Amino acid sequence: MASKPIATTNEVRESVVIPAPLSHVWHFIKLQTFDQFWPNITKSEHVKGVSSDTDVVKWTFKDGSVIEVKQDEHSNLDHFITFSIINAEPELSYSSVVNTIRCWPVTAGDCANSTFVQWTSKFSSDADIGVIEDAKYKRRDALKGLGEAVKKMGK
Repeated sequence: MASKPIATTNEVRESVVIPAPLSHVWHFIKLQTFDQFWPNITKSEHVKGVSSDTDVVKWTFKDGSVIEVKQDEHSNLDHFITFSIINAEPELSYSSVVNTIRCWPVTAGDCANSTFVQWTSKFSSDADIGVIEDAKYKRRDALKGLGEAVKKMGK
């Protein structure tokens, strides 16, 4: 009897509360500045030659892999960015992923004057459990790095 693939959700949702005001955290949430907080990225550069209304950034990772991400939405009013991978070397094992990072100010309670950050990644149905688990830990590393970068900025 052949084994069946493990059924899984195709969405990863990770979050963190960063003890800093929204304006300090939001400062980092631009595709071209992810290398300032995501420890796995060694270089982030704007891709030139793409249409004038499309923002594309190339990220080079520590392991040598390179992805190009396209900004789909960015709102300074609602504090979110949505982006998708449009090219990857080596090629990805799945068809697509759309990411959204959202920030909210925490206005009351023990965490007042902090920022709640949530990163959601929605993968195509061909992403397997290994892709989903890997994404979970990579998002956690990035969010931890974001908190550390914000803390350094405040000093």
